[in-house]
Amino acid sequence: MNLKSILTALFILICAATATARSANDRIADAMNRSDWFELESIIDETPKDSIMDFLEVFARCLLGNRLNRPDISLPAFEELLSTQSENLDLGNLVNSGMMYALDLNHTERNAEAAAVLTSILTSIRPHLDAATCSSIERLISLYSGLSRYKPYGIAFADSTGASIPFSVNPVGPSDKNSVLMHLDNSFINGREARICFDTGAGANIISDSLATVYGLEPVDALANVRGVSLAEGSYAVARQLRLGNLTLTDVPFIVVNITSNNAEADRYIADFSIIVGSDLMLRLKELTIDFVNRRIDIPAQAPARSGTKANMCFSPTLNLLTQADILDNRVLANIDTGDASYGSLGNEFYEQHRTYIEANGTPDSIREAGIGGVHISKTYKMPNLPLGIGGNMAVVPEMVVKTTPGTMSAGVPCNIGIKSLMLFGKVHFNMVDFVFTTMPQEAGHAKRPLATPKFTFTPAPATPLWQTFLNTTIEGTREYLSRH
Repeated sequence: MNLKSILTALFILICAATATARSANDRIADAMNRSDWFELESIIDETPKDSIMDFLEVFARCLLGNRLNRPDISLPAFEELLSTQSENLDLGNLVNSGMMYALDLNHTERNAEAAAVLTSILTSIRPHLDAATCSSIERLISLYSGLSRYKPYGIAFADSTGASIPFSVNPVGPSDKNSVLMHLDNSFINGREARICFDTGAGANIISDSLATVYGLEPVDALANVRGVSLAEGSYAVARQLRLGNLTLTDVPFIVVNITSNNAEADRYIADFSIIVGSDLMLRLKELTIDFVNRRIDIPAQAPARSGTKANMCFSPTLNLLTQADILDNRVLANIDTGDASYGSLGNEFYEQHRTYIEANGTPDSIREAGIGGVHISKTYKMPNLPLGIGGNMAVVPEMVVKTTPGTMSAGVPCNIGIKSLMLFGKVHFNMVDFVFTTMPQEAGHAKRPLATPKFTFTPAPATPLWQTFLNTTIEGTREYLSRH
């Protein structure tokens, strides 16, 4: 999330502060504008509260709670922000804050309150918004109002110790690409067997429009913007029962969309992505371990308590799960993405930083990425044997793609860690309470190395595009790599 729209206001406020406070406030504002939530948390923890500007202190709690999945922190902070600090928010940040507040209410199944928050904000500022923005907010109000009639994500364990979901790792796409995806075995939607892809890189559950009818999902009167390669429009529906292994969930929301790339070759593999469950489900499970050796996902019945451990995961604006990764002795933010059927990819930013090394050691190539709405072709290099440190352990990735074209990375981060790289580790563990991601070595030869935690009175102001990232529910759709020279 880019918070550049607050810089001018922050500069004016910071200049009025003392010299001692200016340094801390500057660092806080800089971390916010760089979306470096790990650094922001460190600064807040080490700085006395009375040395921080009131607005920044409250806003920091809002952002950290939202991005590090701590609604117990963010919800009271957002309430305080909107009731006591709204004069310090321009139009874009007021809308943005309302979106985050409503999202955190949704994550705690308080959907009626989420709808009420957005309704109140929209009523207050409607005269200052364009029609498209008003329509987008109204869509979210409709979604939360519709979900308030359900009790989303009811969870029932068949065993008091927890649940286990078996999965298979299946080849997808052209055989010479050796691409694979996770499909959950023994899975049922409303009593009918289903082929479900488990995609940690998906910010929402998704189902094709045809299968939503086949499985009898109940429509919710709300529309969604769904972004793959391009923007498509979908809707919402609820599965009254979702059974995964010996775990049963009730009232599970899905985005319903026409899943097509409009490319005949790519659409041959569309069935592998016709039903996806992602990070929205993972949030409700609280803790899970993907065991690639025994091909199962283990979920304990007892959710972990908050331990105070520093988070090493954060949300992207579109609810992708991001963590820090070490590649070529470079610390980058990475999307943890089992829906990427390859080893993964690095973006143009990484290419520019290591251009000489990449051009000397990589093989020029190009890939076609198929997704909702189309196909995108990127010029790339194939890099062999890259050391990857992630989640506390290291492995050597046999091949990773480096893209030379700007703006082509999913989740907008420099690195995408695909399922084949994750499978180099025996298990990967998600603690969704502390927001900590951990890997475990598959072989003794994988060196274990801990990774360090990186460091309503309203005056109209010009609108910013900041809110837009929160109004588009993003899903990557069909992301099978169809590589071509």
